[in-house]
Amino acid sequence: MKPTDFSYHLSNYLSKYLPGIAGLSMNTIMSYRDMFRLLLSFYEIALNIKPEKMRLKDLTRESVEQYLNWLEQERNCSVSTRNVRLAAIHAFARYLQRELPEFMYPAQQLLAIPFKKTKKATIDYLSLDAMKLLLSLPDTATKAGRRDAVLLSLLYDTGARVQELCDLVVSDIKIQRIATIKLTGKGNKSRIVPLMNPMSNLLSQYLQENGLNQAHASAYPVFFNRSRGKLTREGIAYIVAKYMGEAKTVSPELFPEKVSPHCFRHSKAMHLLQSGVNLIYIRDLLGHVDVKTTEIYARIDGEMKRKALEKSHKGVVSDKLPEWQSDNELMSWLKGLGK
Repeated sequence: MKPTDFSYHLSNYLSKYLPGIAGLSMNTIMSYRDMFRLLLSFYEIALNIKPEKMRLKDLTRESVEQYLNWLEQERNCSVSTRNVRLAAIHAFARYLQRELPEFMYPAQQLLAIPFKKTKKATIDYLSLDAMKLLLSLPDTATKAGRRDAVLLSLLYDTGARVQELCDLVVSDIKIQRIATIKLTGKGNKSRIVPLMNPMSNLLSQYLQENGLNQAHASAYPVFFNRSRGKLTREGIAYIVAKYMGEAKTVSPELFPEKVSPHCFRHSKAMHLLQSGVNLIYIRDLLGHVDVKTTEIYARIDGEMKRKALEKSHKGVVSDKLPEWQSDNELMSWLKGLGK
């Protein structure tokens, strides 16, 4: 069977354009791939168009809107997930209008599909006391406990994304007078993060214990499972959930209902901000492209301070107007002074 124009351009987009020209990470490319897998499933189920027969002319605004509704109504996806899938379609449409000028109008129709408004996501983070308790729980008398202690401490101390920690290899760590770690995040962009002395000592001991301080181990993953394969996102999430369960039994009042590995990153940012660290430095630590992304922590901190002030100053300032403002004659006289 002769390949269709859709299959040709989709294959080129996923296998050549995104990794080679756009320089996107494999995780982002896999997210795009999953969107198209669902899209093809929808076309086959709802529109009776088999994947091998899918053509670019079938990629219309009307059908894509039906697909987005299908995601919400049939698959019970959230609005945020819907918007992520739509963003992938928009990216593909921009690619198509550059590659195929004759497809420009249909592509612009796809780009005109609006994102749905979503509620602002709340940012969960832990207090310093909660974080200290959580990091103290791994049993350092066991090898697995020592690994978990180093992993959780590094996740917090560097403000790393979970995938960045999964992808960390031994050569990314420099244990010198000023210890640093190289984290590679979204878009394959790397940043160098300094390590505090306690974290540097922990990491140095961990590398030595696991034979990772040898020259031949430079490409080995820093954190691995029993089969010596690198830990996955799910593996790290499991470790976090394990110690969160223990922490809640000790001091349930210190912890929110749910704590994800990403909560460590939020916690680090908030603690730095509350310590007086400039937003620019926090931006660089977290690897944000724009400081506007980092400003969300300042807004949250400002809201907390406002609530604290309201609570501590309750009843001090009266909300009643002075008596003279209710005197109509006096007000009329004051207004007439400038005439």
